[in-house]
Order: sequence, then C-alpha cells, then structure tokens
Amino acid sequence: MKKLVLVLGLLAAAVLLMAPGATLYYETGGGRRCASCHEMQPVYDLWSSSSHRGVSCGKCHGDAFTLDASFHRNNAARAYSHLRHELPEQIRFSHQYVQAMTGPCQNCHRQEFASWQAGPHSATYARIFLDKKHNTGNMLMDDCLRCHGAYFERGIAGLVAPVDRAGPWRIVPQGVANMPSMPCLTCHQMHREGPQLHKAGVEGRVAGPSQEIARPSLAFFDRRTQQYVPIQDLPMPALLDGPRPLKMSADRRQALCYQCHAPAAAMQVGSGDDRTGMGVHEGISCLACHAQHGQQTRASCANCHPKMSNCGLDVEKMDTTFQSAGSKHNIHWVKCGDCHTRGVPRKKEKTV
Repeated sequence: MKKLVLVLGLLAAAVLLMAPGATLYYETGGGRRCASCHEMQPVYDLWSSSSHRGVSCGKCHGDAFTLDASFHRNNAARAYSHLRHELPEQIRFSHQYVQAMTGPCQNCHRQEFASWQAGPHSATYARIFLDKKHNTGNMLMDDCLRCHGAYFERGIAGLVAPVDRAGPWRIVPQGVANMPSMPCLTCHQMHREGPQLHKAGVEGRVAGPSQEIARPSLAFFDRRTQQYVPIQDLPMPALLDGPRPLKMSADRRQALCYQCHAPAAAMQVGSGDDRTGMGVHEGISCLACHAQHGQQTRASCANCHPKMSNCGLDVEKMDTTFQSAGSKHNIHWVKCGDCHTRGVPRKKEKTV
C-alpha cells in the first residue's frame, strides 16, 4: 500500500510539474522554441521585428514561475490541442487573457499605466454599462462593445441584463464588472513592427524634426475582424461646420481617437461623440490639450497662452468649460463672438 501511495504521489507530482516544466523548456530558447510549434511562427516573426523584441516572451505572457494555476492549465490545454491537431486558424487572445496583460504592461510602463489608471479610459464595465442616465436615454447595443469591450467574446446581451431602458441593470459574467472596459491592448499592438525605444543620453540626442511623434504600437483593435489597424491606415474624417469644411490637424494620432469619438453620419462637428476643435481652436490636435494616457488638460491653456490671450485677458479665467464645467461656452467650440456679442474689439496698439 505504501508503494502504491508513493507511485501515485510521484505521478501526481509529475503531472503538476509537467506544465511549468514545459514552459521552462520553451523559455530557455529565448522565444525560438515557441516557434517550434508551427502555428506560433507568424507570432514569433512579428515579435522578432517589433519594438518589444528585446523583451522575452515570459515577461509578458507568463513563465514557469507564474503562480496563477489557470495559466499553466491553459498551456497544458493548448499543448493537448496541438497534439490532437485541433488548431485554430489564427491564435487569438481571450478577454480574460487581455485583462491579465495589463499587469505586465505596468511592470515596464509605470508612468503611462498610472496616467491611464487615473484617467477616463480605465473606466470599468460597471461604470460604462450601469449608467442609469445613459441607459434610459440610449438603448444598449452590440456596437457599444466596439470601444467599451473590444475583446469581450459575447454580444451585449451576454454582458448586461436586461437590454432595455427600464433597468435595473447588472453585469452578467462573474468578475467582469470591475475590469477595465478599455485595457491597454485596445489601442496598442505589442507585436507591431518598429524600432526599439532607447533612452537617449547627451551623445544620442535626436534633432526635433527627426523625433518620433507616435510609437509603432499605436493601432486600433477592430472587434469585427479581430485585427489591428495601425494609425497610418486609419482614416481621418472630413468634418463640416454647416456647409464649410473644417480645418483639421495633421496629427495622425487623432485617427485613433476618432474611432470612438466620432461624429454622426452627416459629419457635422460636435455631433455624436465628436469633440473636434473649432472657433479659436480650429486646426489644433486633440493631443495639444489632452495628455495621452491620463487625458488631463490642466496645462493645455498654458502650452499656447503662457500669459494672456490676444485680447489681453487671462484665458484660464474666461467663461469656458475649462474654467468651470457648468459654463455654456464649450472649450472645444468657443468662438470670440460667443463672448463679444457686439463684435470683436480690435487689438490694442502698444504705446511706446
């Protein structure tokens, strides 16, 4: 009996160690052994030419020392499927896995992660989909998930119940309510081809016009096709102010913003979720005022108006939504004529 217990114990230990042991085996190859499974070759090729090629697979995807048992069970299940030739046409990240990826992102990108976490784009599913004011005025639909839940595998009925305007509403899947509805991978493709980012010292400074504006990872994850679209392939809208074409900033990063903050079909500025600047702010980029990850705007006026406006007033004290959220003058669309209803006075001449 003792021998039987010992044998069974050794078998159990072997089974428990099989998954982390296999993971350790693949890690020692620096990523090359991952590609020994042919379905991983395209993924490995993308990684090897990406900005993250200096980061080992295990840093982001987990390794033999990962304490989450579900990670090792998932690896074992994938290996079993591979041996049975039950392979997907293309490897995809599940919603649960995408949520888990925010941890590894935080390990390296601490400042960006902290800004994102403190800003509006870290809003949870509960914050977005249990909003009484929104849900009574707008029927929830699958298209909501295009921005708020791009990786969620089911439709809106699988996320929120009931799908009506009466409520009360609840998040259906267990454990999802407090997850961020717009995690890092909504706007960043980690394996996108691009140069590595190096901290430049005095000897490695790059002239201003040659400095990059956007990192190669910036891309929009399209829920319908399950593919990333890089910002250079995303369209910039041609907006109208009545019949007049609006002057648009050439900042390509905005193409990513417009995937969610888009105008209605008539392409009128300020319609739908559009916030494109017009009036005194026509032609400037969203990112001229909004910090990239946290969206803070505290320093935005000072960036362009270090002291006074053209009419000699402190712009931060003007009656706009920058000064007070209750102002009737939206900072995105404010015009001189909104305050100077009798006509804009001429700029005062300087006296010697």
